[in-house]
Amino acid sequence: MPFRLRPVNDPYWKFFINTPPVDLANSVTELIRSAPEGNIFPTKAELHTPEITSGHVKEMARYLGADLVGVARLDAEDEQFPFAVVCAARADYDPRTSPGVGGQVPVQNGLFTTFVLSAWIRELGFRATATANARAEQLAAAAGLGTLDAGGRLVTREFGARVHVADVILTDLPLAPDG
Repeated sequence: MPFRLRPVNDPYWKFFINTPPVDLANSVTELIRSAPEGNIFPTKAELHTPEITSGHVKEMARYLGADLVGVARLDAEDEQFPFAVVCAARADYDPRTSPGVGGQVPVQNGLFTTFVLSAWIRELGFRATATANARAEQLAAAAGLGTLDAGGRLVTREFGARVHVADVILTDLPLAPDG
């Protein structure tokens, strides 16, 4: 008999998934969000083509834990950051309706990935900031990660709607957009 990850009637499991932490100091999410960004290295790294650089960024994001990653070109009105790197993590529970520590695992994974990936881009000498973006799911669709359903929620080929879009990395690193 295979091991069950989700006990059906276990009150401790339901607490783990559905009850938010009373003390935010017990939340990795709060620690990562409040951590300061590092400096941009003063000398820009010599890069390959935008296509190869995009491949390296995606490979690094997957190494750090992203299940899906893509690049979207931002509107011309935001010239400071022409590109958005969008990462997504498989979500067994929707973090919007499961505020407990267990329900927030994809949020924590996404924050870790975007925090370290944006630091790596800054080490290459380019600006990068990970930010909660109201258009994250739209940018994910623009980056080729999936499509939007009628409610504006991202639906992917790999995970359906069981996916969490992490904070978006805005950057001036020369990349090749997907989608």
